[in-house]
Amino acid sequence: MDGIVILISGRGSNLKAIYNTNLKNKIKCVISNKVDALGIEFAKNNSLNTEIIAHNSFKSREEFENQLMISIDKYSPKLIVLAGFMRILGNNFVNKYRGKIINIHPSLLPAFPGANAPQYTVNANVKVSGASVHFVTDKVDFGPIIAQGVVRVETTDSPNDLASRILEIEHILYPFVISKILLNQINIHNDKINLKKEADDAKFLGKYFSNIFY
Repeated sequence: MDGIVILISGRGSNLKAIYNTNLKNKIKCVISNKVDALGIEFAKNNSLNTEIIAHNSFKSREEFENQLMISIDKYSPKLIVLAGFMRILGNNFVNKYRGKIINIHPSLLPAFPGANAPQYTVNANVKVSGASVHFVTDKVDFGPIIAQGVVRVETTDSPNDLASRILEIEHILYPFVISKILLNQINIHNDKINLKKEADDAKFLGKYFSNIFY
């Protein structure tokens, strides 16, 4: 097993961030559940394998996920990366790939899981927010947290303002975590994260953000 399969639903900004690192050759396929996802066009334009498995063309979530699993298994990836994939995955899917699926969420989990996290964050008048990378389990946005990046929430922030700053951290944090997993420097056992920190990690992260923790 080697490489990653990336699942998207939209513009693919994290896909682009991953591609623009030394991970581009690790991308085995980009799969979208929407035919009009802009990220698929980016993937095609950069000669990546792509598949569209439109969820609304199946009678049930089970049928959709069965086809998704068939497509993923063709590539035998070490890791499945959810990058703006806007579908809740069922227990059968999650249990089959348990410990091999990661997601990034625009809040400091466990705070503000689910959709519209920046909106809820601004409404709550909290002082900090950020991004969380976590392993996916059968509870939405509740799997073991691998790493987080923190941003200050300004009193003048709109949800879009905050979301844009969080996205900047996502684009550094997600490729970093993926690289560490592929190098076997991050793994999970019995829902516990095992980390092997290297001397170069602090130098790399400090170059971009001093407020990323893993």
